[in-house]
Amino acid sequence: MEFIARASTLMRDADLQRYVCINNLPDWCASIDKVIASQGEKGEIYSLWGQFRIHREMIRDGVRFTLPTCPNALQWTVTAGPSGSKEVVIHCTINREEHDPDFIESIEHFVADWKAGIEAGKGRPRAGQTPGNCEPWYG
Repeated sequence: MEFIARASTLMRDADLQRYVCINNLPDWCASIDKVIASQGEKGEIYSLWGQFRIHREMIRDGVRFTLPTCPNALQWTVTAGPSGSKEVVIHCTINREEHDPDFIESIEHFVADWKAGIEAGKGRPRAGQTPGNCEPWYG
């Protein structure tokens, strides 16, 4: 299944790759309660579904996050829209074609939280702050 939201924002792909990091995920998405550990592009988070390992990678136009131990293989991307557009696309998938309606609703809520966080720019550094440590992707 896949879930998509479009956030209205002026953020570009370079902004997403610089500012959307594991160590500041709760600032971007209210469904992610806390970061338990963060070591570069790998870490552990606590979210509305519980505690999971998380991986981050830079991809064309943005970033991808995966939960490698999730029984539903949940992953999502946050990417800049086409050149000249003023949107960011949040695209989340699981490896099932059907699922429990409550779980589907929780994923829809997760994607909506990402949209709200991107539109509010909650994770962007404020004046006097520096962005979190985002490791580059070398692959």
